[in-house]
Amino acid sequence: MQAAICNLQSAILELRDLQYRYPDGTEALRGVSLRLAPGEKLALVGPNGAGKSTLLLHLNGVLRAAGPAVLVDGAPLSDATLRAVRARVGMVFQDPDDQLLSPTVFDDVAFGPLHMGLAEDEVRARAARALEQVEMARFAERMPHRLSLGQRKRVALATVLAMEPAVLALDEPSAGLDPRARRGLIELLRRLPQAMVVSTHDMAMVAELFTRAVVLREGLVAYDGPAAPLLADDALLAQLGLERP
Repeated sequence: MQAAICNLQSAILELRDLQYRYPDGTEALRGVSLRLAPGEKLALVGPNGAGKSTLLLHLNGVLRAAGPAVLVDGAPLSDATLRAVRARVGMVFQDPDDQLLSPTVFDDVAFGPLHMGLAEDEVRARAARALEQVEMARFAERMPHRLSLGQRKRVALATVLAMEPAVLALDEPSAGLDPRARRGLIELLRRLPQAMVVSTHDMAMVAELFTRAVVLREGLVAYDGPAAPLLADDALLAQLGLERP
């Protein structure tokens, strides 16, 4: 089933037997393999403690597993490729305040391109485009901490979009949002052309936005396939510790 969704030749991102144990001995990932095609939107679901956030943090090297377990554009993540990988795979954390540290929204969004060594005109152009993409251009001179949670989440996404990544890795993007902000975020994610790996407990969002779901359970892939059949199978959902949306 996995090969039918994304074959080796089309993979922009690949995990090969990804294993990770935290320093305290907790075994978070016990051999996860998957491939992601350009433009594909993949929902990563499972109960708390299944390894979802740990997996996301490996995608651009925040956490590092031994060996060539993470490949981007066919190249293994390593010290030599880390900077290039982080330009290709953008991480959006659950709490936007982890990413918004500058005096103004524009400064936050310009930070990544600026540290890529781009010319000032290109930095400004990228920041402006990213803010337009998330419909936050009119807030460019505002202080991030004065924005609502939904607005801060959009700005955090813009900080990553300004790097022009090919893959977005998002951790619980709809968590804490009111219905209107959640609806707006879903529509925004639908419009973005990048491939996505989105960790979420929001099964209604999975049903609406994703064609493919990967279920993690105790650090292993328990399901990798079309989202619709999974969400329609009450027995399988119960077996995997999930609920129908």
